[in-house]
Amino acid sequence: MDGYGEKRVVSSWRIAGFALAVMLGIIYLIVSLYHVQVEQTSGFSEDQLRQSLRRVQVPGPRGRIFDRNRVCLADNRPSYCIAFYVEELRQRGRWANTIRHVNAKIDELALTLGVPRQISEAAVTNHVMKTLPMPLLAWRDVSQETLAKWAELAGDFPGVDVYVQPERAYPYGSLAAHVIGYVKRDKPKEQKEPINGEMPERAHFYLPEMFGASGIEFAYNNQLTGQLGEQSIQVDARGYKHSVWMGRPSVVGRDITLTLEVGVQHEVERMLRNRRGAGVVIDVRSGEILAMASSPTFDLNAFVPNIRAGIWEELNTDKQLPLFNRAIQGRYAPGSTFKPVTALAALHSPNFNVEETHTCNGVFVLGTMRLRCWNSYGHGEIGFLKAIEQSCNSYFCTIAQEIGYPAIYAQAKALGLGRAAGIDLPSENRGLLPTEKWKEDNLRDRWRVGDTCQIGIGQGLLLTTPLQMAVLTAAVANGGKVYRPYLVAREGLPQVVMTNVWKAGAVELVRQGMREVVMHGTGRRLALSGVNVAGKTGTAEIDVGGVRRKNTWITAFAPFEAPQIAVVMVVEDGESGGQTVAPLVRQVMKTYFGEAAGEPVMATESRVVEVVPEEEDPSEPAAHPGGERGD
Repeated sequence: MDGYGEKRVVSSWRIAGFALAVMLGIIYLIVSLYHVQVEQTSGFSEDQLRQSLRRVQVPGPRGRIFDRNRVCLADNRPSYCIAFYVEELRQRGRWANTIRHVNAKIDELALTLGVPRQISEAAVTNHVMKTLPMPLLAWRDVSQETLAKWAELAGDFPGVDVYVQPERAYPYGSLAAHVIGYVKRDKPKEQKEPINGEMPERAHFYLPEMFGASGIEFAYNNQLTGQLGEQSIQVDARGYKHSVWMGRPSVVGRDITLTLEVGVQHEVERMLRNRRGAGVVIDVRSGEILAMASSPTFDLNAFVPNIRAGIWEELNTDKQLPLFNRAIQGRYAPGSTFKPVTALAALHSPNFNVEETHTCNGVFVLGTMRLRCWNSYGHGEIGFLKAIEQSCNSYFCTIAQEIGYPAIYAQAKALGLGRAAGIDLPSENRGLLPTEKWKEDNLRDRWRVGDTCQIGIGQGLLLTTPLQMAVLTAAVANGGKVYRPYLVAREGLPQVVMTNVWKAGAVELVRQGMREVVMHGTGRRLALSGVNVAGKTGTAEIDVGGVRRKNTWITAFAPFEAPQIAVVMVVEDGESGGQTVAPLVRQVMKTYFGEAAGEPVMATESRVVEVVPEEEDPSEPAAHPGGERGD
């Protein structure tokens, strides 16, 4: 074969090899395309769907709060909002075009409805860039009048609709505001517990959830908060929503029943209206709180759906401190309401003779210290029971000096002073039951006999809360059991923090003295027909900016023979406990027990009882210069 023939054979083999390679490539491509487009189609479809799905956390409805008789104090209601759905309003080109268009539509609708714009342009931009598939709530909690106007205009504004979300509702407004507390909206907490045995995937978006910010709403937030649900939203490459699937449904939170009684709570608040002070009504047999009020107060509905900045600033800058719960946070010198503690300490002291009398000439003198008695003419020779009845400062200063501060301190501590009572509310104050070391560390001064005398009559360094005094009074009433006070009803026995084992007859003698206070002494305005009441008045002088003022007290329990409740009330800037507070506490007692002396009348609805000022009792001691009508 010549050279030319050899070249033709080689060329043919090359062509055949190239053709074979091309055919093999085509066969490989066909097989690969079949594998990808047929065999793996379902897998790729799932991946594509997964990449285009966005999970949305949906909060569960919040549990309700009831009083002991199932009167609803905190509920949920539908809140109607006007929402813009941006995917229906998108414009071609840059995101700025869509944002401008949405803002223009919001302004146009505001003008048409005659309502001010609520949402800022910055909020619109933030929504479009971060939470595009979600409804943009331009107006929240709109009125029925605005909804009626919108219904007539709905066809003129495509991409806009009414969106309904749950909001908190407080049917009684300011009633028990400091106890119930309020809520705020925030991002839901990430679900860390498995649901049906599986951990949920992390959500892309969320609907704001209600969280307790104060009171019972805060303390029992975990129980009241519902279980999160989930929605799935399909979006396109630019993030616009195409369809929605309902996923896991949300679950309503747990309802809570309080120990409060609406009728008694209403009456305590009515008595404190237009005054600064606090009141507590406690069941002496269990520690249940039947009423707890602080005045001035505030409207819980002002926080729904969100409190306006102006109202929040007003509440926080108000010198009357409406957000401050005086019942558990207010620290007051208890004045003469502390004298039963000094009396109990004396009865358990080997240095004390209950039969001995002391002379009161209107003022107790110790060195340069002069402590006045309310009766500036003096009580003359006065004994134990009469000193409780007449609230004689001279007598109690004398016995405090005799028995010493350790005895008083031990008795006060055993009755719960100097520590938090342990109520199921946040931010309870522990008051101040001072020691010698405390004074040295904080005031750089040694303990003096004058400190003992002042604390013996409930003044000086001693500070208590109204709740602490209620727990203390309940312990005296029930014979020595210091209960942990509570607001949320529970099963089982009440919790006894401490049981005081007093000498035989000691507490009965003190209780008899408190009964004499109401029958013949400084607390006569407490007296009820048909129910025997025992109590103690108190007036503590304080210095506020160089001005002397009085905080006035009453501690009381009834019925005397078999106590059921104790009532404690403090009113700032009063005249005296007997004059200012006793008529108020009497009215609370009357509401609880009713007109008759039988079983207590626990109303399920608030009673409205007009308070008629009592006439001056001509049998009371006359007021003297430098003295008071009574403690």
